[in-house]
Amino acid sequence: MDNKIDTGDSYVIEGKLALPYTYFAGRVGSTFITTIRDKHKIMGVKCNTCDKVFVPPRQTCERCLEDIRENWVELGNTGEVVNFTVVRYEDKHLPRKVPFVLALIHLDGADTPMVHILDGVDPEEVKIGMKVQAVFAEKTTHTILDIDHFAPV
Repeated sequence: MDNKIDTGDSYVIEGKLALPYTYFAGRVGSTFITTIRDKHKIMGVKCNTCDKVFVPPRQTCERCLEDIRENWVELGNTGEVVNFTVVRYEDKHLPRKVPFVLALIHLDGADTPMVHILDGVDPEEVKIGMKVQAVFAEKTTHTILDIDHFAPV
């Protein structure tokens, strides 16, 4: 089978290419993840100019561009579902077997929501406004999945 496609002055060879990589979360992202892992606490960063608390944390305020990387604040481990989707397709890279819920969760003390897995409730029973709480992983993953999931309160 010839896998070359003639396009005139160039050609395409179809195939697969593996591109493994390692992503560095940076100092702010690393502090966020290691605090979850080591202390079971969720931290955000506060902009003193805008008076907004961001989670996941970032280095710079998206509104006024103030450097906020050192303005850590502890957030609650509870929050509210502000939106969600039910994942129903299989993929080897997904963190759960389908179906499962990915929810936008507005944590107590934060001004921005974060996306995470919602478990402990049937996907058909999830509601916007549902109160939830972080459930930390028993064994560390060294990732955001050190919060294993959120569950209804």
